[in-house]
Amino acid sequence: MTDKIEIQLSKTKILLLLIGATVFVVLGTLFIMNPEQFKSPIFRNPETIRIAGIAAVAFFGLCLVFIAKKLFDNKVGLTIDQNGITDNSNATSVGLIEWDDITDIGTVQVASTKILMLETDKPEKYIERARNGISKRAMKANYKMYGSPLSIISNSLKIKYDELERMIREEFEKRKK
Repeated sequence: MTDKIEIQLSKTKILLLLIGATVFVVLGTLFIMNPEQFKSPIFRNPETIRIAGIAAVAFFGLCLVFIAKKLFDNKVGLTIDQNGITDNSNATSVGLIEWDDITDIGTVQVASTKILMLETDKPEKYIERARNGISKRAMKANYKMYGSPLSIISNSLKIKYDELERMIREEFEKRKK
């Protein structure tokens, strides 16, 4: 492959993710401030509702920060070239993932989101490249749950998952030969 494939970040998708995270932060805040208003047959205990609110604000607040950074990021979201895959699509992106380090490619589905897992025989190399402690913990969790710290999702890219998977698999197959 002499050509470079560049896939841009989708500002529209990122904006929608930002709006979604904001809604959950606002709801979580309401759960914290007035848990009695949200009692239901399933959640009768106001303290359980308050704890859910704290968890929502903590998790989605963190997501909000990462998503907001991506909204103003002008770098290419994903590059596929002769060196490997340069990922800048999500919070756990580590830059260049070399073809020689990829041993296999798999797909994991979490709820309705498909995730491309790049299996590697050098997981520590990429975990150590994490930009911050939160990303490092997320990569370690991915490694423990799915067998690889390297994941790519199309949620923030201007491409559908199936097309992204096809492109990466084709290039990976060329490298194996």
